[in-house]
Amino acid sequence: MTELLARHTTFGVGGPADVWTEPTSEDELIAEVSAADAAGQPVLILGGGSNVLIADAGFEGKVIYTGRLRGVRVDDVAACSGAFLTVAAGEPWDAFVAATVAQGQVGVEALAGIPGLVGATPVQNVGAYGQEVSQVIARVRTYDRREGAIRTFSAIECGFGYRDSLFKREPGRWVVLSVSFQFRLGDLAAPIRYVELARALGIEIGERAAITEVRTAVLELRRSKGMVYDPADHDTWSAGSFFTNPVLAGSDRIPDGAPSYPQPDGRVKTSAAWLIEHAGFNRGYGHGLARLSAKHTLALTNRGSAKAADVLALAREVRAGVEKAYGIQLIAEPVLVGLSLDD
Repeated sequence: MTELLARHTTFGVGGPADVWTEPTSEDELIAEVSAADAAGQPVLILGGGSNVLIADAGFEGKVIYTGRLRGVRVDDVAACSGAFLTVAAGEPWDAFVAATVAQGQVGVEALAGIPGLVGATPVQNVGAYGQEVSQVIARVRTYDRREGAIRTFSAIECGFGYRDSLFKREPGRWVVLSVSFQFRLGDLAAPIRYVELARALGIEIGERAAITEVRTAVLELRRSKGMVYDPADHDTWSAGSFFTNPVLAGSDRIPDGAPSYPQPDGRVKTSAAWLIEHAGFNRGYGHGLARLSAKHTLALTNRGSAKAADVLALAREVRAGVEKAYGIQLIAEPVLVGLSLDD
């Protein structure tokens, strides 16, 4: 039976897979990947489908779904060193965040509401509201397709950056099997540095709040922006933020009035949402079944029966408009499968 990939993405678009498999263990996953590689068969590793835009033609090869790889192992819990957990790649991310908060494990409470699976988080170095998953990752266990071997990376070896990692920079080579996290134990989050979150919590920048309150506030903020996936709400049929915030060589490249966030390496980050809005693309913008979210201009959405081509056309239009207005080329955050933003 043909498996439509649209059924497995939060965009709700994507054509059929030539071959669809659902391994239930690391050994089965590695065997599926190895067999395809030996046969010269293209492979697409698919998790929660929340950060991918797949072509209407589908995928000519083997699609390997990782959502059956489940399990959370508690390696250690101690007052001095915190909690050390190893989590299978197929565990749902948001449920894992909820569990850590309930257990008084500090470090990912501001990453609540993000769709997808645990295995994808180190690839993108998932982040939001002042937190990044790299801050609590201890190790990432992978299968190296080039060498045909299992390799475990320490956090520093992962080469984490803003929405970036070694795994993202070498696409297709590394298959994430599990992720090990180290959490501080406690009830309070780190000092809140994100203005919008501090305002939602009713505190000043630099003050602290309970991790339960932080998670609740983040979920409310994300829902207000259409960033919590709901199958019944087409305004959430998206990949979240479609473009990353540009990080530029110097403050002289930041448009007048745009947000400016100095980075440790001397570069300056600005807001993709600000650029999009001020280039003339308002919330809800679009001409057909693919439109900007009615709640947040960074999200491109499928209004119910859009095709990947519709989403791609809108992304190209927005990117071209921002580049024309400000000379800044936006970079897509989702993985594009069988597609390119370049004409």
